[in-house]
Amino acid sequence: MTTPLRLALAQFDFPVGDLIGNADRITAYIAEARDIHGADLVVFPELTLSGYPPEDLLLRPSFLAECEAAVRHVAAAARGIVAVVGWPEAAGAVVYNAVSVLRDGAIATTYRKRDLPNYAVFDERRYFAVDPDGSACVFEVKDVPIGLLICQDLWGLEPLIETAAAGAQLVLVPNASPFERDKHAERDALLAERTRDTGVAIAYVNVVGGQDGIVFDGASLLANADGHVHPAAIAFEPHWLIADYDVENRTLLPVSWPIEGDESRDGLAWRAVVLGTRDYCRKNGFDRVWVGLSGGLDSAVVLAIAVDALGADRVTAVRLPSRYTAAVSNDLADEQCRAMGVRLMTLPIEEPFQGYLDALAPLFAQAPADATEENLQSRTRGALLMALANKFGGLLLTTGNKSEYAVGYTTIYGDMCGGYAPIKDLYKTEVSALARWRNAVAGAPVVPWGVIDRPPSAELRADQTDQDTLPPYDVLDAILFRSIDQEQSREEIVAAGFTPETVDHVLRLVRIGEWKRHQAAPGPKVSRRAFGRERRYPITDAWADTAE
Repeated sequence: MTTPLRLALAQFDFPVGDLIGNADRITAYIAEARDIHGADLVVFPELTLSGYPPEDLLLRPSFLAECEAAVRHVAAAARGIVAVVGWPEAAGAVVYNAVSVLRDGAIATTYRKRDLPNYAVFDERRYFAVDPDGSACVFEVKDVPIGLLICQDLWGLEPLIETAAAGAQLVLVPNASPFERDKHAERDALLAERTRDTGVAIAYVNVVGGQDGIVFDGASLLANADGHVHPAAIAFEPHWLIADYDVENRTLLPVSWPIEGDESRDGLAWRAVVLGTRDYCRKNGFDRVWVGLSGGLDSAVVLAIAVDALGADRVTAVRLPSRYTAAVSNDLADEQCRAMGVRLMTLPIEEPFQGYLDALAPLFAQAPADATEENLQSRTRGALLMALANKFGGLLLTTGNKSEYAVGYTTIYGDMCGGYAPIKDLYKTEVSALARWRNAVAGAPVVPWGVIDRPPSAELRADQTDQDTLPPYDVLDAILFRSIDQEQSREEIVAAGFTPETVDHVLRLVRIGEWKRHQAAPGPKVSRRAFGRERRYPITDAWADTAE
């Protein structure tokens, strides 16, 4: 009986730009895969050395030169095992998204990515070239012919067909594939189709970790040659994933493969925003965060995310009551902090707010009160929160949701103050669903039920509710989802049953709020069309149609 080929898939985090650190990690992982896991072959994710996405670092010759030096340093350590490592390969004036096979202390062969994605968060054609002489890459380990593809190469059928035709029985696919809701099922279906079409087995390894506004979920996969896809590896966690390849049957047997226990939409989304928040803080040197806690849903959910990400002892909540703040708002903020063990500070804004009003009184004397005075309250809070973060250290988290960012129901330099926006890509109805999910998982109200059930209000004037100026959130979010995520036109949205007046009102708000979104803090992507890298509309835009 043929001895199986043992694979080690390195589902770990490799921070962008940390060339020395990543090279040291890879070298240590190679030794661990060989000496502890007994692997014949270790596979790392896409662009492991540089981290993904390195963006305009790839335009710096010195960065590329250091990448090449690092991969040669790593190659020298690849002895007694074969290692597959992704890196940006400079060749004269062009750069390739490459993966090299390292063995016997040297680079044995290099494969260059053939299908460069240039949509959503991807800008690969800005940085990388396609090798005009590129072809299938097949190498052998223990007499097993193994092929290489990189991420997007798998989504088109031709690269895999060519690799199978070149003799590959097992194909390795290093990835840097960001998390997106409902994407897991799509990936499973793709691997099942590709393996059935070609008769090759596939080992698919994905990076894990947060990088600015992107979160990589891992969730690596194995697929047998007959189309059977094994359960995904646990998402949002770093792990060694060990599997044996049976040459005779072209099957992969998980040996050490922790599988995902909760693939619910809310469960995955919660873990995505928690990991995004944790890694943004960790990788940028913040050991604590601040949250302005209003007693409303959004700030309560952000507080819960922050505690899950960093721990209660690294989170400080601040109440900033005004003349319009209801007593129940203060009580609910206190209730949540007590339940979660979070320090709560109280900093009334009445005095500085009145100071602004007094300073402006000579100029505003003949003008009626309007949104200007409301925004001054929000900006007072923003200034005080930023002052606390500046004085005592830490990162201020901003608490706006996708619905608010979409329609401009936010105050620039006010409640938009902050360095990271954990729920920026979650509509209000999704935020509510996550709060309920988190409470159910905890078996106790992490987010007080009084917060979840009360009507949303900015509390910037007497008896104010969000629905004074916006449609109910179930209606608003349904329109926004069709317009933003599905890119439907006005006519399509109206045809779906929404009144023309409501649709026109919402689409106008989306259009005129673009300038605010361009200045918003980054936040973790969970949807198909997140604001920022995935949705880039001009601020100055005379096209008022319909397909916002």
